[in-house]
Amino acid sequence: MANLATTFAGIKTPNPFWLASAPPTDKAYNVNRAFEAGWGGVVWKTLGEAGPPVVNVNGPRYGALLTPDRRLMGFNNIELITDRDLELNLKEIREVKRNWPDRAMVVSLMVPCEEQSWKNILARLVDTGADGIELNFGCPHGMSERGMGAAVGQVPEYIEMVTAWCKQYSKLPVIVKLTPNITDVRLPARAAKKGGADAVSLINTINSIMGVDPYTLTMSPSTGGMGSHGGYCGPAVKPIALNMVAEIARDPQTAGLPISGIGGIGNWRDALDFIALGSGTVQVCTAAMVYGFKIVQEMTDGLSNYMDEMGFTSVDQIVGKAIPTVTNWQYLNLNHISKAVIDQDSCIQCGRCHIACEDTSHQAITNMKDGKRFFEIKEDECVGCNLCVTVCPVPECITLRDLKPGEKDLRTGLVVSDKHANWTTHINNPMRTTTSV
Repeated sequence: MANLATTFAGIKTPNPFWLASAPPTDKAYNVNRAFEAGWGGVVWKTLGEAGPPVVNVNGPRYGALLTPDRRLMGFNNIELITDRDLELNLKEIREVKRNWPDRAMVVSLMVPCEEQSWKNILARLVDTGADGIELNFGCPHGMSERGMGAAVGQVPEYIEMVTAWCKQYSKLPVIVKLTPNITDVRLPARAAKKGGADAVSLINTINSIMGVDPYTLTMSPSTGGMGSHGGYCGPAVKPIALNMVAEIARDPQTAGLPISGIGGIGNWRDALDFIALGSGTVQVCTAAMVYGFKIVQEMTDGLSNYMDEMGFTSVDQIVGKAIPTVTNWQYLNLNHISKAVIDQDSCIQCGRCHIACEDTSHQAITNMKDGKRFFEIKEDECVGCNLCVTVCPVPECITLRDLKPGEKDLRTGLVVSDKHANWTTHINNPMRTTTSV
């Protein structure tokens, strides 16, 4: 039987599913409900103590990107770090950890980029029984204007400096939460490791504006007629997050640095993607806010069933498994050939594949045969681009097949070799390998 228990950066957790630092982890009431539902850990909503008081807006804090059938794709928020009293938060953290000793309790922190401020808040946190701290270097709105959050996360030297302070003044594992609002996420990750970080977590939210009200021509959502950019999250950011996780996981300078993956995780399959690309744990926020805490039960059951089916007995056996398959574009096999195939029994004759290919791609799909509506791949034009597979509304109706050694590509007239599926000749490309059939 699969065992979902794992240890991340020295923190034991009964499963890899954690709630991210956000509104769902703002108080003991929420966290107790989360643990009752089965979450393996939480990152308590970001605490702070120095600087101006934190005051949230009493109006719209959230905006959403919805599909026509009102499924959530992207979520935007302008909520700041906790506006609750620090001492009250610390008291509740202590109580929750005492009542749930087997769950991971990580506390997110953010104070001004001053050594004494970090020393002070760490000293107040130490006796709560928390298992670790997460440094919020990612928040892109509100706090960044005060020189915190993403304002720190965008400067590797600051990341290294603050991380080193936290390692100096605390024995707790330090997780550095990274901002995606940066050109190369490897640089802050390297700085975190250099500063002594025990792990990194990513991604935090992406700078965003959701839209404009067409009748007032004001930013939407707005408070009193004015709006501000916020942090974007939800299913739409998952591909961005996966890329950044993979970049850190395969970077030689951050090799072995544990990663907690965040961004658009709503089910066990999403989690598996993050784990296979290097994440030891995953953090969830938006999906819990939309569907409630009990979604973790599908996540744990789904991952456990998958592991049983595949013969994995621990989560660690999956972590990073897909990383060797990620490479830079110039190392892709340009001699590999795929062709689209339409399953005529499944085809509903909608024509979406034909229109997409005819108007925007390679004119490789017919729409008539013997005077009747009929859609078929023209292999002498198909380049295997996958567009038709993507736009087809019927699952598995259109698939790609790989040409086997000895098959001729009707588009080029060349024959696939049995050695690494390479061409028999170069095609004006120095990266193609010449082999015999």
